[in-house]
Amino acid sequence: MHETTVRAPAKLILMGEHAVVYQRPALVAALGLWMHATAAPKTTAGVTLQVDAWGHTETTTWPAIRAYADEMRSRWRDYAAYPTAEAFAHLRSTDPTHLIKVALGEAARAVDITPQPLTLSVQSDQPVGAGFGSSAALGVAVARAYLEAHEAPFTHDLLFDIALNIERRQHGTPSGVDPATILRGGLLWAESDNDALHWHSVEARAPVLSDIRIFHTGAPNESTGTVVDAVRARRTDDPDAFEAIIDRIEAATRALRDLLSAPDVSPSALVDLLQEGEACLEALGVVPPAIRHHIRQIEAHGGAAKISGAGALTDPHAGSLIAYHPDPTTDLWDDLSSFSSFNVPLCVQGAHPLQSAHVHG
Repeated sequence: MHETTVRAPAKLILMGEHAVVYQRPALVAALGLWMHATAAPKTTAGVTLQVDAWGHTETTTWPAIRAYADEMRSRWRDYAAYPTAEAFAHLRSTDPTHLIKVALGEAARAVDITPQPLTLSVQSDQPVGAGFGSSAALGVAVARAYLEAHEAPFTHDLLFDIALNIERRQHGTPSGVDPATILRGGLLWAESDNDALHWHSVEARAPVLSDIRIFHTGAPNESTGTVVDAVRARRTDDPDAFEAIIDRIEAATRALRDLLSAPDVSPSALVDLLQEGEACLEALGVVPPAIRHHIRQIEAHGGAAKISGAGALTDPHAGSLIAYHPDPTTDLWDDLSSFSSFNVPLCVQGAHPLQSAHVHG
């Protein structure tokens, strides 16, 4: 066993959120905000977990981690069989190291190697609840750090399966887009078919990508799973209207892929597509009034903005927001000064070790 640090990017859904849950495509970019997980051997027994962002440190054991991960797996199976709000609440945990324990337990379960005493530490640039996929980034970084440190052979497909199981313990029935993007990096076209997620890389040639602004409006009151369940209820209430909205999202997603793949892009075309995507999300009820107000102001001045990710059901926050204006020198963004902004690149490299790798396949 040797010390290994793995870093994993954030993700940003450009178009297709919510629709991807219903076997429609999504266009997603890896975002240059990083999650670092370091697995280091220790000479004393047990497993020490350190999370700098939360100021949390605890020492546990591998049997306890395995038992915790197995319990969370059992709870998820109950939820998957009967996906009620009560079952989802039972799935969630207040343990500050919930996902770390699940990630270690699932990674250890996936390979036939005896887990060794270690210290697992996490550092992150990623805000929680922003729609940037921080839970998926944490799961990917921790699981891969465990595998790399133990010199365990693994494929990217195995790592995706591990990461998806970790995401299920957080979000219930995630599409898999987050871990896929964080693992692969770049610009990703993701589409589900009979509960299997398929993806391929898209060459991003449009220079307007560098003019897209990224904001964090604040963590929503509701979890991603709660918002997804609320959208599912809309489908039950009016299936025809729901499918019409999802059809519009799919059309906008395909058009945005074509636009970003071209070297010459009409700025007005990007504005139109972002406005269409936002209108669909508002029709699904995942953009609260306070955020809609800011977006209307941007639109009134010739720009566009849309929620990225699950969104929210109630004011005042809705996670991440992407915005664009044809004039890169506009002072329009001053009106969003109450939000956190991120001047980081899109389409960055996927999760990777900062030391030696042992990846196969």
